[in-house]
Amino acid sequence: MAIQRVASKWAKTKILLKNKGLASYIPATRQYSFEALEELLNTHTLVYIKPDRGTYGNGVMSVEQIESQNEEESAASKTYKLRYEQKTETFQSLDSLHRTLNSLLQGKEYLIQQGIHLLRYQGRPFDLRVLTQRSPSGQWVSTGIIGRVAAKNKIITNHHSGGTVQHYKPLMLEHMTAEEAENIRRELHELGVNVAGQLQKSYPNLKEIGLDIAIDGRWNIWILEVNTKPALFPFKKFFKDPSIYNKVKKYASAYGRNLSSSTKKVR
Repeated sequence: MAIQRVASKWAKTKILLKNKGLASYIPATRQYSFEALEELLNTHTLVYIKPDRGTYGNGVMSVEQIESQNEEESAASKTYKLRYEQKTETFQSLDSLHRTLNSLLQGKEYLIQQGIHLLRYQGRPFDLRVLTQRSPSGQWVSTGIIGRVAAKNKIITNHHSGGTVQHYKPLMLEHMTAEEAENIRRELHELGVNVAGQLQKSYPNLKEIGLDIAIDGRWNIWILEVNTKPALFPFKKFFKDPSIYNKVKKYASAYGRNLSSSTKKVR
């Protein structure tokens, strides 16, 4: 039986929000509209705008709200910094920002999401990928975690945008003790299992997921996105301990993943 894939980020988000225990891990997320842009920027200084369907981080943009004091009017004024690809543009109003965004979206469905200020490693932001798979006995198991460090001046962390892979432990030990890092690791493993179980209620033939996880300066854990065709090659290429990839490969082979094509498309 074919492994089930779900391309729509919004469809997966709505299913997770039905679970109260998981909803607290999900940043405020809406389908993009002017009203959603205004709503989220009223409560957050940073938002991300990303295609509902897409891979490799293509099309992801960020908007940062900057407040400055206008001495002449004795009032605070807001500007909006839009970043996409290698470009940065500044806007003085939401209307002008929205007009530019509309031209970039080209009528396609996009989501807007509360931005998370990521922890940094050697000065660069990083996030985490948690891989969770169905075991040969049918149980969900989180089989690995890798970190992804953004390239210089990039707003996303994945490999296709120049990001580099890093082990979990050194990333976290810049910010906490080994015991605290291990506690978060255990929570992430459990979170992967719970997310998979929730999605499986709607997608019974799901066999694997990759959670994109952000951790903020207060060590809060946030689910940025769930991928239903996660890349497996980093676990082979990066980890010196072969037992990690051997387990990933064993599970993937049991549920029918064609490992020779695992690098072609990632969701």
